[in-house]
Amino acid sequence: MAVRHFLTLNDLNTDELRHLVERAIELKGMFKRGTRYEPLKNRVLGMVFEKSSTRTRVSFEAGMIQLGGGAIFLSPRDTQLGRGEPIEDSARVLSQMVDAVMIRTFEHEKVTTFAEYSSVPVINALTDDYHPCQLLADMQAYHEVRGPIQGKTVTWIGDGNNMCNSYINAARQYDFQLNIACPEGYEPMQSLLDAAGDRVKILRDPAEAVEGAHLVTTDVWASMGQEEEAQKRIEAFKGFQVSPALMDKADKAALFLHCLPAHRGEEVSVDMLDDPRSVVWEQAGNRLHAQKALLEFLLCSE
Repeated sequence: MAVRHFLTLNDLNTDELRHLVERAIELKGMFKRGTRYEPLKNRVLGMVFEKSSTRTRVSFEAGMIQLGGGAIFLSPRDTQLGRGEPIEDSARVLSQMVDAVMIRTFEHEKVTTFAEYSSVPVINALTDDYHPCQLLADMQAYHEVRGPIQGKTVTWIGDGNNMCNSYINAARQYDFQLNIACPEGYEPMQSLLDAAGDRVKILRDPAEAVEGAHLVTTDVWASMGQEEEAQKRIEAFKGFQVSPALMDKADKAALFLHCLPAHRGEEVSVDMLDDPRSVVWEQAGNRLHAQKALLEFLLCSE
């Protein structure tokens, strides 16, 4: 069977993605009941980090341990990748030693090149263009509280970044409408907007964008690598803060998500994460279980 990779949500079909959400919920229930389940006994995940992380490292490493396997953390300081070894060569070598590779890096081209030369599954744990693993956790978070997201309206507020790009893919795969509220000049990838057609709308007024929304979500205004633009972005995104008052304009059953870490007082008001409509802490914890479902799918479906 051909090796399957997970570089964007589009690497899986709709049925597979919906299955992952349902399976993540099952695995979470097993975890909470203390049920031991170790289908990845003696399997190893190589974790390549060129961008720092809290949630990604802990969730993947803990997930592999809980599934009976292990994980090896690799930073540029510890590997030949940081000393100029071609990605193609690293992929050929690493994939002979581990059962899957997770990569968190800057340029999306790095993960696509690595996958091209890898003989084991490659997982995109974040690039500048996409963050598909986070979307699995987000879809799980909504499903757990409100049921399937199919047919609902989701509002993204803020920068057209990797999370926004992945929400566009999610809108197509999970079948929901997406409103994107962003300032001019901060739109997501045009090719994704073109592919999504009328499923996605770009709006300039957050209040208009959240009207009737069933899910409202956002991210920091300056992502990793954009720190020098932080002040400029704070000015550009004035009026795009998510607050309880803004949430009041959404559907009465609307939920709020944030992939974290959050800058309280910037993209979210100081009290938004603790609002009753916020499920960000469950969302963060779901990274563990959504990724376990993904690892099981990629490594046990061979």
